[in-house]
Amino acid sequence: MTKLPIFTTEKKKVGEHALPEQLQEPYRPDLIRRAVRAVLSRQREAYGKKPMAGMRHSTVVSKRRRDYKTSYGFGMSRAARKVLSHRGTRMSWVGAFTPQTRGGRRAHPSKTETQLVYKINDKENRKALRSAAAANFDTTLVQLRGHKVPQEYPFILDSAVEEVKKTSVFEEALHKLGFTEELQRSAQKKIRAGKGKLRGRKYQQRKGLLLVVSKPCPLTQAAKNIPGIDVVPVHALHAAVLAPGAMPGRVTLWTEAAVKLVEKENIWQ
Repeated sequence: MTKLPIFTTEKKKVGEHALPEQLQEPYRPDLIRRAVRAVLSRQREAYGKKPMAGMRHSTVVSKRRRDYKTSYGFGMSRAARKVLSHRGTRMSWVGAFTPQTRGGRRAHPSKTETQLVYKINDKENRKALRSAAAANFDTTLVQLRGHKVPQEYPFILDSAVEEVKKTSVFEEALHKLGFTEELQRSAQKKIRAGKGKLRGRKYQQRKGLLLVVSKPCPLTQAAKNIPGIDVVPVHALHAAVLAPGAMPGRVTLWTEAAVKLVEKENIWQ
């Protein structure tokens, strides 16, 4: 059974702890990909046009030559038209209803009844969570993802870190633990390509360190202003946090209390 060292915020080793079975699951990128897709699909909002959009008026132009109100002889297409006014047999009308005309319906609109949510079986989802969490302890996968980690990684943090209340104190602790390069990497942001710049998401921010804690704690607020860092209670973990973009190997630090909670409550089994 794999044992990892336990470090304080001052990078002093205070013991060792064996990883539970859940954090030693074989690597399954296919299940992780499906679990991430299921999480992200639930975040989408239903969208679509109104069923009667473009069809909320009558079109009374006939396409029969001998009928009244036809478009024959006026040098125009035989599209359905909405009559605006008429005087005798002379009409003022505009094209309407058909997809190719201004103000008409769409040819193949998006349907509100479309099912946007992808599903995954509960057992497969739990296995994906175990696999994604275990993959984050693999230094090779972490470095392939682009993270900069210290030589001692992976290791466990002492539970006292959960009570840190100041951002500056936590940031200083990360520097002492050897994550200076990782903090610099995750602080970089770039301007998004495309129309997303106009829609309130001009910048793309890199994903950095993930800290798994045992419960909601002061550290959650303290780490909020550090770019790229997420502090998540163990019960709130999901595949999209453990493997952003369905790419396993996110640099992750677990507190000792969080690891013990996984063992005690047999989480994800």
